Amino acid sequence: QVQLVESGGGLVQSGGSLRLSCAVSGRTFSSYAMGWFRQAPGKEREFVGGISWSGDSTRYADSVKGRFTISRDNAKNTVYLQMNSLKPEDTAVYYCAHGRIQDCAGYRCYDEGSYAYWGQGTQVTVSS
Repeated sequence: QVQLVESGGGLVQSGGSLRLSCAVSGRTFSSYAMGWFRQAPGKEREFVGGISWSGDSTRYADSVKGRFTISRDNAKNTVYLQMNSLKPEDTAVYYCAHGRIQDCAGYRCYDEGSYAYWGQGTQVTVSS
């Protein structure tokens, strides 16, 4: 049974920072790409960031480029999302996802279909 458990969400003021973590168990974490997605109230889930199995390749949504950083620690089976300069429009439930793919070549990491397993989500709320 594959489990993804997110943590680190919360309430933060505009301009603040948060770091999300996603711990993975039950699968060979280090062989697959990982991603972060988010869903705001009344909106569809959207891609935030993706990282290849080795950590050498990353992808970001335009809306978070330069503010968010995705990273991973394969020894700890954990993927992170460092979020800086947060804005109210970043308010959403954030989900981590375990890839069916190894790398982020092309647009693979942007596609929800590239991911096989999902966490339960963690709420991030940014106040203005």
